Formats: sequence, structure tokens, C-alpha cells
Amino acid sequence: MFPRTMNEAPEKQFLPTTKAEMTARGWDVLDVLIVTGDAYVDHPTFGAAVIGRVLEAEGLRVGILPQPDWTDPASFEVMGRPRLFCGVTAGNLDSMLSNYTAARRRRRDDDYSEGGVTDKRPNLAVNVYAQLARRAFPKLPVVIGGIEASMRRTVHFDYWQDKLRPSVLQDSKADILVYGMGERAIREIARRIAADEPLEGIAGTARLLGGRESAERDFEACTVLPSYEECQSNKASMIQLTKLTEREQNPFSGKPLVQFHGARALWIEPPAMPLNTAELDRIYELPYMRAPHPMYKEPIPAFTMIKESVTVVRGCAGGCTFCGLGFHQGRFLSSRSEDSVVREVEEMAASKSFRGTVTDLGGPTANLYGCRNGVSKACEVCRRPSCLHPNICPNLEIDKDAEIHLMRSVRALDRVKHVFIQSGIRMELALKNPQYIRELAANHVSGHLKIAPEHLHPDVVKRMRKPGLEVFEAFRKEFEACSREAGKEQYLVPYFISNFPGSTAEEMKAVAGYIREERWNLQQVQDFIPLPMTPAAAMYYSGLDYETETPISVIRGLGERRSQIHSLKGKHARRRRK
Repeated sequence: MFPRTMNEAPEKQFLPTTKAEMTARGWDVLDVLIVTGDAYVDHPTFGAAVIGRVLEAEGLRVGILPQPDWTDPASFEVMGRPRLFCGVTAGNLDSMLSNYTAARRRRRDDDYSEGGVTDKRPNLAVNVYAQLARRAFPKLPVVIGGIEASMRRTVHFDYWQDKLRPSVLQDSKADILVYGMGERAIREIARRIAADEPLEGIAGTARLLGGRESAERDFEACTVLPSYEECQSNKASMIQLTKLTEREQNPFSGKPLVQFHGARALWIEPPAMPLNTAELDRIYELPYMRAPHPMYKEPIPAFTMIKESVTVVRGCAGGCTFCGLGFHQGRFLSSRSEDSVVREVEEMAASKSFRGTVTDLGGPTANLYGCRNGVSKACEVCRRPSCLHPNICPNLEIDKDAEIHLMRSVRALDRVKHVFIQSGIRMELALKNPQYIRELAANHVSGHLKIAPEHLHPDVVKRMRKPGLEVFEAFRKEFEACSREAGKEQYLVPYFISNFPGSTAEEMKAVAGYIREERWNLQQVQDFIPLPMTPAAAMYYSGLDYETETPISVIRGLGERRSQIHSLKGKHARRRRK
């Protein structure tokens, strides 16, 4: 069925986006059509490209349909009906986050569209695209995935619509949902559809069972979540829903989750196992063109930002309550080999457009590269949502040399003049490795290092699962000392979140007072957005603390929200000089 394996790379070219491009390859029909809300950029930081290349490496004929006209079902038919299934993703971001600001206003630009032009994707794009696929290709299996489907797989709060929504499977009418990064699940789905086998029991997937199957199925070995109706009638149920879901995110020991929507049961399989180093290397070394499709005449801003950066680690052990990475990429870490990273940089450096700067060696958290969790028996049964909060878990294996050696190896390559680190850095982890901070300050900062303390009030950072002021101060002192030692004048650029649940004007004084005292002008303040399925969204919706389930203050009105932003953006003196 799949004549080619991932060890046998096909000829390097863009995946087809038109019938003419299919014909040029000698294809008369696709096996899989992938519909995406982003412009088609054939690069491993774009999810549609990754899934397309993974399936292509299995010997399948894959086409990409980027940003189709959602008002016209015929726009889905430009490459004909695929043989196996239609895959649907909103793109690299949730479509509502792409389309709207924290103030619920339409965004003025779209980084994932040609020329930054807006209105290229609909709201709730997964629902819209999946329904159009159903109309265009009756009875063809529809598979949904990507961040929007992943983080809307259960009942969730939609901040922009200010209401609870059911699982995206109910509205989209898709056959199966892939959550997480998806490479394992999508291959198995393709194999089963080709073999006409049922789609149940695939790790990292969810299905909405029919009424009869829901009534007859045994759920004794599952964790049953509060139903859609319970969540609608009792806001506190969203806290329980999120806690139970978070508890079962361990791929080694997580139980299936069940959530009723009326008489139908949403069945969520345990997460897929994380990729090992060899598997991750193989994914990133598939034959990407590493460029936008030539149909585009204007730049794709998101590609411009990442085209000279390299992903080196996947997964995030932090478990921040405002972030969805723990529910999507997962808590367990996967790092690429140094050889694989070096090969990617060498390929990038050989490009005529390369100017000598690698803008990032990173991922969700740069200094988790080389660290390992999930390798001990304790990890396999662990239910902690974070390996770093409230303290660093002793079962997190911290490799103090891997990231340093990688940075040195990359900056020693021909044509590489600068290597910067722009991904997030966990400060409490960096303080365990002073040599890392020394290496960072001496060689990998372009004058400013962005860090994210997020808040400084002890109650708020606890709700965020972030370290407090004492860690920020310790890191700042160490960074300043290392910068002086390197003979460089460099600055920290801190990022803070306003209007987080439990953060009133009183709590914001801790941040505003510190900024005034240190004479900082903040470049950016992130106004809190309750992203679907996150613990912070559950707190925002319910008005309850996530751990104690006691009432907390939540700022909801836009006028009130602006006051916290302005308190941090007041015009103070210039940024503190070192």
C-alpha cells in the first residue's frame, strides 16, 4: 500500500497545490488533501507542511490547499476528490486568535498570509473547512488536527464569543480529531483508512461516538469528564474538566477520557508517545523546500521571522497555566541530535539569501534542549502538570552541556557569523547552570535578551505556575555580571501579562512599582487572552482559583482591562543601563 518508506526521500519539490502541479508529477488523483488556513510555506515550523511531508514519505500522494475560498465549496475541488481522506487544519494558530485581538477587535494584519493581508481564513476555521469538505466530498473521511482542533477537543470556553462551545468534533462533523503534534497518529489513520479498518484505539486522537455506541460502550476504565450540559449549568465544572484532562496527559499511563454531549460520548484516547531523537531528526530532515510556495509574490511575515531559525527541542515541561503547549506538544521532551541541527544550519547557510545570522536555536523553551523526562518509572506514572513548578522535579534530567556544545558547534560553522537565542528561557533552570548564562551573554544575545517573568505578585505567579521575583532578580544579576565579564552592554527586556485571573489593580502594583523603581520602559505588555482548554481559561470563566477553587477577582470589561495595560506602559525614564 505504501511503496516508499521515510528512509527513501522523494524528489525535492513543493507538494502540489493545483491540478496542473499534479499533472506535472504524473498524478491523476491525490491520496490525501490537506486544507490549511495558512499560506503554504514548505518548512518544518508549519504544521500542514510537516504532516504533508510525513505522509508523502509513506508513499502517499499529498496535495496542499491553502486558504481556500470558504464561501464556495467548489474551491475544495480544484485537485479533485482524494482517494483516502481530507485533512483540515486552521493553521499554526487558532483562527480566532489569528483574527482577533485581546480587545476582541479584528486584527489589522495576519502573519500567516501573503503580505500580512487579513480575512484569508474564516472564524472557527476547522468547523468551516470540515463542513465544506463534507459538502465537496460526500462520504469521504474528514480528519481534523492542528492547534485549533487540538485545544478545542473537549468542551471549552471561547473568549471572543464569550461562551462555552462543545467539542470541535460536534460542530465540524469530522470523523476523527488528531490532537498533539500528530505524526504518529496521521500515519496510522492513513494506513487504516487504506485498509478499510476502524479508527478506534489510535493514541492522540478523539472521536464523537454515535448514540447507540455511546449507550452500549463500557466506560469503567475511563476518566469521565463533566458533560457539556454540566459545564453549561455549573461554571465550577470547567475547573474539574481541566484538572481531569490535565491529569491524564501522561502518554505512559493516561486513561481514555469520555465527555458526554447529550446522548453522544466524546471519546479521547491517551496522548501519543513523544518522538525519540532519531524520529525527530527524521521529521525535520524530510525534503522541505524551506520557502513559501512560488505562487506568492509578497512575503509571508511568519516565514520571514523564522526562516533563519532552527527548532531543536519539542515539548514543554513548564506547565504554565496560560499556555496550551502542555495539552498540545505535551510535557515530555524530545531533542534533536546535534548532528541533525548542524546539517540543517549548513543547508540554510548554503542559501544565497543567508546573511550569516542564525536567529534562534530553540523551541518552546530553548534551555530545555538535551534535558530528559519520561525516562524513569516515576515519570511514567506522574500526574504533575509541570516538571518545574513549584520546584524542579528531581526526575528531570538536566544536561548542562548539551545546549552549550550545540551553540558552540553551530557558531563554528562556515558562513555563520552570529547565533542568537530568541526562544523562551526558563530562568530557574538557567540558574542551575551558570555556564549556560555565561555562554549566552558572551555569544548569543543581540544586545537585548527577552525574558518573561509574566508577573511579580506572589499570588499571581503561583496561579501562572511561574517563578517569582527572587528568581527574576537572581537571573538578572547573573546575566548582568556575565555581560560585564564579556565586555558587553546588554539589556534584559521583560514581558508581563496584564489582567490575568486574580490580578487586580492592587496586584499589578507589584509590577508597576518595580518598573518605576528600575526605570524601565516596557516594549510590550501582553494583555491576557484565555486560550481554549487552558487552566487560566477555566479560572477566567469560572472566577475560581484553579487549585483552591475559591473565588478570585477576574477583570472582564475592556475599560477595566485597559487600566492595567496603561499602568505598565507609563512613561518612565529610559531602560535601566547596566
